[in-house]
Amino acid sequence: MTDEPILFEFSKSIARITLNRPTKGNAIDMSLAQALFEAAIRCDTDPAVRCVVLTGAGRAFCVGGDLALLNSAGPKVQGVLSELTGFLHMAVTRLARMQKPLLTLINGPAAGAGLSLALLGDIVLAAESAHFTSAYTAIGLTPDGGLTWLLPRVLGLRRAQEMILSNRRIDAAEAASMGLVTRVVSDGALTLEGTTLAARLAESPTQALGKSRSLLLDSFGVSIETQLEREARTITAAGANAEGAEGIAAFLGKRKPDYSRI
Repeated sequence: MTDEPILFEFSKSIARITLNRPTKGNAIDMSLAQALFEAAIRCDTDPAVRCVVLTGAGRAFCVGGDLALLNSAGPKVQGVLSELTGFLHMAVTRLARMQKPLLTLINGPAAGAGLSLALLGDIVLAAESAHFTSAYTAIGLTPDGGLTWLLPRVLGLRRAQEMILSNRRIDAAEAASMGLVTRVVSDGALTLEGTTLAARLAESPTQALGKSRSLLLDSFGVSIETQLEREARTITAAGANAEGAEGIAAFLGKRKPDYSRI
C-alpha cells in the first residue's frame, strides 16, 4: 500500500477518501490533515463527483490527532495545534457544505477527531468491531473537528455531555441503538454494503440531496418561519431545474429516472 497519507479513488461518479496511516491508527498528523483538506476541495469542486465515501485503512477508522506530533512540538505546540486544526477544520467545512452526499464507513475505532469525521456522514455505516470514544478530556485536551457541534445534534445535549466528559467507550451495537451511527454491518460486509449504498446515492438527484443537506445543517439555528421560507425557495428552484423535471417525468412515465446525464 502507498505511503501517501490519503488515498483518493474516483470511479463511476463516486470519490473514495481513505485515511492511510494504518500503522498509526490513521492518526491525524500535518500531512494527513493537509491531504484531507485537498481531497475535500476536489470533492466539493469537481462536478463529476456525485457521492463521497470516507473510510480508514487497516484496523482503525481514525484514532484522532497524532499525539507524538504534539509531544515532539515542545514549546511550539500551540502553533502546531493551530495549524493542524486549521487544515482539519477547513476539510470538515468543505465536506459538510459540499452539495453532494457523504457516506462514512467506520471500519474500526473512531476516537477524538476520528469521531468528528465519523459523525460528518449523512449516512454512517459501522462495522461490528467499531467503537467510539471522545478521548479528548482523558489527555487534558478539548474537542475539535466540530465534535461539540455535531454530537449534541446527533445525540442530544445530555448524551453528548456524557461522551465528552466521561470518555466512555461506545461499542457499535450501542452506537446504533442511540443513533450515533445509521446501522451496523458485519466487518466482512462493510465494503460491499458501502459500495452498494454509494452507487445508489450517486444515481440519485445530487442537486436535491445537496440542498437537503444544507437545509438540515442550518435548521437548528433559525426559526420555523425562516426554515419554511428556505424550504419554499429551495423546492421552487428544484421543481424548475432539470433534476426536478426528470424526476417528475419519470414518476409519471413509470420509469426509472436518469439523473446522471443532467
